Amino acid sequence: MAQMTKKDIVEAFQEYSEQTLNPKFKQIDQRFEKVEEKLSALEQRVDQSKGEVIHQFHIISENVISQVKLVAEGVMNLDGKFTREMGTLRKNDEEIMAMLKFSYAELDKRIETLETEVRELKRRLDRIEQRSVS
Repeated sequence: MAQMTKKDIVEAFQEYSEQTLNPKFKQIDQRFEKVEEKLSALEQRVDQSKGEVIHQFHIISENVISQVKLVAEGVMNLDGKFTREMGTLRKNDEEIMAMLKFSYAELDKRIETLETEVRELKRRLDRIEQRSVS
């Protein structure tokens, strides 16, 4: 059998490489290219979806902000009405308290007058009874 030289081995390896390995590497390269294309398409869709989501978020957040402003305005209006009504109630309470004080003072006078008259009548009755007894 003939001995193979280093040159023969290199030539055999190159031939094997060209016939067997290179086509397989080309297939692998083609597969990687397809994967890269799919990844690139996927990245584009993700970027597009991200932009759409951000846009929708801005629309929704603007709507929420406008609704919050409406609620805040409503609360401010209610606060103003409440403040006015409380002022009216306090004024009415003050008027009622003044009327009650006046009524109590008037009733107190009338009771004092009645008590004075009752005392006077008791005194008269006592004098009359003393005259009758004597």
